[in-house]
Amino acid sequence: MKTPTEERLRHPGTVRTFRNLRLLVTGYLTIGVLALIAIVLLRDDAAAVNSAVWTRAIIVVITAVLLLLFAGRAARGSRGAYWRLRIVSIVTPVAIAVIIALPGTFPLWMKIEQGVCGVVMVGVAVLANSRELRELFATG
Repeated sequence: MKTPTEERLRHPGTVRTFRNLRLLVTGYLTIGVLALIAIVLLRDDAAAVNSAVWTRAIIVVITAVLLLLFAGRAARGSRGAYWRLRIVSIVTPVAIAVIIALPGTFPLWMKIEQGVCGVVMVGVAVLANSRELRELFATG
């Protein structure tokens, strides 16, 4: 017999929410990988690529992989993975806003890339913090 949580995890709305979360995070990962490819291609252009650009691009890819893992485990009922997904989905857009606001550290192309990443991550945060998922994983 299924527990109420197992039944709610299989509810079409919950399944759709997690599918959309994974699609957004996959988009975030894709943007990060494309940025890394651009960095490799532009590595000899000091105006386009510096150590901060390398570091940020690697962080985006690592964060995206972790978010995919968290979303997958949360979709299977892991409360801990869900909480990590929520926290990272909120912290990431804030960090991106700081990166965009920093004068001089990142070239314009990276700030634009980060802006797109930020919009995607706001979508992740909205879904991850939706009433439906908060209620599903509420302790009680």
